[in-house]
Amino acid sequence: MSMTDPIADLLTRIRNAVHAKKPVVDIPRSNVKREIIRILKDEKYIRDYTDIDDTKQGILRVHLNYARGDQAVVKGIQRVSRPGLRQYMGSDDVRQSTFSLRGVAILSTSSGVMTNHEAAQRGVGGEVLCRVW
Repeated sequence: MSMTDPIADLLTRIRNAVHAKKPVVDIPRSNVKREIIRILKDEKYIRDYTDIDDTKQGILRVHLNYARGDQAVVKGIQRVSRPGLRQYMGSDDVRQSTFSLRGVAILSTSSGVMTNHEAAQRGVGGEVLCRVW
């Protein structure tokens, strides 16, 4: 059976692992997922990730970040744009979102996958994949 929304699956796996206080979570690999996880690492929402090769598509092993023992750094993670309803932000909306959003929004732009802060600096808009706080 094929998966209709692999990004929502990624976010759900991270959300469930955080609620279960797991130290690591394994996610099927894709280039977009790798970029989203790279951004989460750069923004210090996760501690690290490892790219594991297997006989199929590969696995991303995500090491979750906890503060003061068992207090998760990721308070919330939400899918914004979805296959049934795409959500886009123009460059003006991206600049305004840097002041009004709690946490970061991850966008897929013509210049690659980046946070709303990076997109505002570059003056580009794009599809809002998710929000993390």
